[in-house]
Amino acid sequence: MPILGKLVKAGIDITAILQSEEEEPRIAQENQLRELLSQAKNTAFGKYYGFEEILKSDDLIAAYRKEVPIFNYEQMHAQWWSRQERFADITWPCKPPFFARSSGTTGKSSKRIPITKEFLTTMKSVGTSMINSLHDFDFPDTLFESEVLMLSSSASLEKNVHGFEEGEISGINVSNFPDWYDIFYRPGKAIASISDWDERVNAIAEQAPDWNIGAIAGIPSWVLLMLKRIIDRHQLETIHDIWPNFQVYASGGVAFETYREDFEAICKRPITVLDTYLASEGFIAYTSQPGGTMAMKLALHHGYFFEFIPFDERGIDDSGELRDEPVVLGIGEVEIGQEYVLILSSCAGAWRYAIGDVIRFESMDPPQIKITGRTKFFLNVVGSQLSEEKMDNSILELAEKEGKTINEYMVAAMKNEAGEYIHQWVLVSDLEPLGLAEKLDVLLKEANNNYTVARSKALKGIDVKVISKELYTDFLGQSNKKGGQTKTPKVMTGEKMSMLLKFINRPLAV
Repeated sequence: MPILGKLVKAGIDITAILQSEEEEPRIAQENQLRELLSQAKNTAFGKYYGFEEILKSDDLIAAYRKEVPIFNYEQMHAQWWSRQERFADITWPCKPPFFARSSGTTGKSSKRIPITKEFLTTMKSVGTSMINSLHDFDFPDTLFESEVLMLSSSASLEKNVHGFEEGEISGINVSNFPDWYDIFYRPGKAIASISDWDERVNAIAEQAPDWNIGAIAGIPSWVLLMLKRIIDRHQLETIHDIWPNFQVYASGGVAFETYREDFEAICKRPITVLDTYLASEGFIAYTSQPGGTMAMKLALHHGYFFEFIPFDERGIDDSGELRDEPVVLGIGEVEIGQEYVLILSSCAGAWRYAIGDVIRFESMDPPQIKITGRTKFFLNVVGSQLSEEKMDNSILELAEKEGKTINEYMVAAMKNEAGEYIHQWVLVSDLEPLGLAEKLDVLLKEANNNYTVARSKALKGIDVKVISKELYTDFLGQSNKKGGQTKTPKVMTGEKMSMLLKFINRPLAV
């Protein structure tokens, strides 16, 4: 057995044992909120909302909810974060050295989220906890002496006129890696700083034979393209022909299941897939236990305070928007199997911030969640009430019935030439389109009774177009959304869908 691998694994085992006792979730979350309020009480935000008085309250959480409203991005940015770009001590002490541009799955443009030094520390802290959780997995020592390949956005950040640097969160994280990370981190900062996606992946493919990769992290769609490029470049049958110790894949950003078959096709042996909930707003959860369920442990002890709004009539209106006075629950009040909109307060200066994700609790000891969708990915223009999870499941079932894979899909409620609403679908696959609309329609009716009712009334039909992975990648390239943390919105506006259809139907150059 490799000595280094044994030493690293033994260190993880010891650390995991020492950290096995954690505070009760409700107490831990109250302590996290108290610490956040204490650190920010002298900021403009803290003074405006009376953090000093909240901290004196006998019921800290109730006082916080009473005094501080819930913010969406537009509200938080317009009232506070836009000033944080220029001035210190707005929502968090000092000026943030970085702002993260989100991948923009919702809204008309990318969001800009403040990234503080304390926030970067929390990201590393959650990452360390995830590594320590490997103690519970039966990995061989060879994994712990191999290297980790992280497919991030470009680590070459842009300098803003106000003095901060900006880029996508994965690029910011990589740019802040200490030099000693070079021992195990690949592709290294030099390659990670290449701005052009294709050039960066080509450089990775060239260097691939020199590395001993045991784990890979990144969004499934882009990791899959990278691995296929390596296989093509070196004329391999599987990725294990070049990286025999590749054993762990840390997924994130989008649901992995639609990519599982494609990953299995390029691997010689099974790999362990871990899910991560790593967003511009924080490293929120991670897979901490074996079993293949893809449930993720909520990071309750790492500088975040969470609240949960029921994703039903108690918290959400028919269009998927938060009600003016929604029911808000704490970690001690949620139920297993129920869906909630996640509300976050953090040391990045986010306060009662609705990041737009819908999660479901899978267990409470420890609290583990799955992401079931985005509030904006709730397709309900004509009462169809289709959540992202229901659409995902129907697409997976369609792919299974047809014996093909469907990695990505986009859908929008649009009006046809007669002025009637239809659902326009675009599937990324090599399926034959004939008859797919009827088959998908049946599966969606089976998945959701509200959809069945809508189809008998205002929703007059569905249309399905199929495009290749190459055409889909070209579309992302022409819209500068290629690689890194980029995610495509599954539920599009009619305007966005029209742009996609126009691209699909454009005349090809002769």
